[in-house]
Amino acid sequence: MSYLRRSSPLHAARASIAAAYCAALILAALLTKQPLILGAIGLATALAAAGAGVGRRVARSLYFSGPMVVLVVVVNALVSRNGLTVLARFGDWGPLGQVDPTLEAVCYGVVIGLELGVIVAVCALASATVDPDEVLRSLRRVSFSSALTATLATRMVPLLAADAQRIGEAQRSRVNGASRGAIMRAITTNALDRALDVAATLEVRGYGAARRPPRVVRPVSRHDVAFGCAGGLIAVLACSVSALHLAAFRFYPTVVGRFGVTQLLVAAGFVVLAVLPFLERRGIER
Repeated sequence: MSYLRRSSPLHAARASIAAAYCAALILAALLTKQPLILGAIGLATALAAAGAGVGRRVARSLYFSGPMVVLVVVVNALVSRNGLTVLARFGDWGPLGQVDPTLEAVCYGVVIGLELGVIVAVCALASATVDPDEVLRSLRRVSFSSALTATLATRMVPLLAADAQRIGEAQRSRVNGASRGAIMRAITTNALDRALDVAATLEVRGYGAARRPPRVVRPVSRHDVAFGCAGGLIAVLACSVSALHLAAFRFYPTVVGRFGVTQLLVAAGFVVLAVLPFLERRGIER
């Protein structure tokens, strides 16, 4: 996962606002177990990804979250002892005890898996639309050393991965090959050498005596306002729905929940609030 520069309203907003917008979607997913609303948040995430031009990136996150969702459903069905509607009786499975999967355990696992998939998709959206360099620049006045360390760390990870790939290719080209321990020693030694080189370079360039940089005033754009308001309203709506129990859903001992007009309006509200800022496309780089 890495940042993708696109001409979209979400990319045009400042990084802190875009990150807050994505965080609001994650908060909404965490505060509800109502399948309809979770599906609406997932739909809102997909529409936001399409509006930001990173739909393929977010779709690829399913390769990561899909097996995890299946695993969550299966494990919860096998280990949960709650629920009254027994689907099958598989007998004693040793360490797992008596395995009698219930409908309620399966439904709870499906909802938790759906919640996990939505959160992973929102994280993929954030990684593709939030500029990490801008985020780190915004932290310089808070802690210059921490921002510099994080910047170097994010830059060194791809280099170390490329080094590991080259060492692995060299190992495969040898007749007898090399042990994993030898490869790890080579990678670790190379990482330490790079760290010393970077430290020496920073010292020569005077970063050790660096002070807090001056404040850079950046005008607030229409996209900052749009996504800031959208993220704030999504967070308020999610907290209100949770506090007022407007989308309460219970799984044990039996599945109890409502799919009425209120839940439909709440689900539609999340979708509308998430998509509305993308309608403003003035001032976007072409």
